[in-house]
Amino acid sequence: MEIREQDNCRVMFDPDLLQEDPWQCFEPDFWQAQQAVIGSARGRGTTWFVRGTRLDMALRHYYRGGLFGKLVKDQYWFSDWASCRSIAEFNLLQHLVTQGVRVPRPVAARVCRTGLYYRADLLTEKVPEATDLVDRLQQGPLTDTQWQAVGAMIRKMHDSQVNHTDLNAHNILLDAQAQIWLIDFDKCAVEAGEPWKAENLSRLHRSFVKEVDKAGIHWQEADWQALLAGYQ
Repeated sequence: MEIREQDNCRVMFDPDLLQEDPWQCFEPDFWQAQQAVIGSARGRGTTWFVRGTRLDMALRHYYRGGLFGKLVKDQYWFSDWASCRSIAEFNLLQHLVTQGVRVPRPVAARVCRTGLYYRADLLTEKVPEATDLVDRLQQGPLTDTQWQAVGAMIRKMHDSQVNHTDLNAHNILLDAQAQIWLIDFDKCAVEAGEPWKAENLSRLHRSFVKEVDKAGIHWQEADWQALLAGYQ
C-alpha cells in the first residue's frame, strides 16, 4: 500500500491494482478523456464505472444526506486522516478481504483538506456482471441454496466483527457465477460484542419486507428462514 501527500491532500492506493496516476484517477474528466467510462449509477451522487489498466472500477465521491446535506453537500469535519470517510472505508474493505469476505477490493482513497473540513473520494473494484438483490428478485425468486449463501456471507462478515450499519437488499449483490458480494461500507466499522449483529439482521429483514411492496420483489418468509439457516 502506498500513501502520497500533496497540497493538503492525501492519497492511499494499491499499486498492484492501480496503474494510472493516483492524483488524476479521482476525476471523472480524466477517465472520460481516455474514453474509459463504461457506465454510471445515480444515488446520493453519481458513481462512475471506469475501465482501468488492471481492472474495472467504481469511482464515488462522498456526499452528505439528509437535511444537513442540503446545506453542506460534501464537506466533513476533519479530525485525523484515519477517520476520514474514504480512508476508513478503504481500510475496512482491506480488512474484510483478508478475512475472506467477498467485497470489492479497495483500489484508492483520496482526502483533500480545506481548513477544518475535508472532501473525500473512493475507487474500488467493480463487481463483474453483478446485480443487487432487489433487481434480481424482481426477475424471480432465489433458490434455498442461494439464500443460504447470502446468510453464510453475512455470517463471515460478522465473524470478522464488522458492523454493517446499512445492511439492506440493495447492498447485497449476486454475480453471474451466483456468488454473493457485500457492498457499501461507508460509516461501518469493526466493533466488539454481539448484540449489533442481530440488529444488522433485523434491518435486512425489514428491507426485504419493504421491497415486496415497493419494488414487487419475489420474497417470502420461507426465504428468510433459508438465509438464517445459512447464517447459522
